[in-house]
Amino acid sequence: MYALVEILGKQYKAIEGETVQVDYISKGEAGTSLEYATVLAIVDESNATFGTPYVADAVVKATVVEHVKGDKIRVFKKKRRKGYTKTQGHRQKYTLITINQIIA
Repeated sequence: MYALVEILGKQYKAIEGETVQVDYISKGEAGTSLEYATVLAIVDESNATFGTPYVADAVVKATVVEHVKGDKIRVFKKKRRKGYTKTQGHRQKYTLITINQIIA
């Protein structure tokens, strides 16, 4: 059984007991429990339930594990024949959450 959940405007596949990497959640520290009622679909072995836009009375409960940073990327800008170059680096922040329970 799994559910499709909308978290911070993006859709994620939530399976009970698995850890999902989502965009940074500023209000959650490690150990904080979260609930998401924005469930788009619940798929079981025999049937599937789709919401319009959300499934009624469906909740996904999760726990924040930790905050991590992604790989570093380089942003390079250049204007030809002007002698202009600029290099920047960026590391995106992510939050790891564990899906505890899917209530349909």
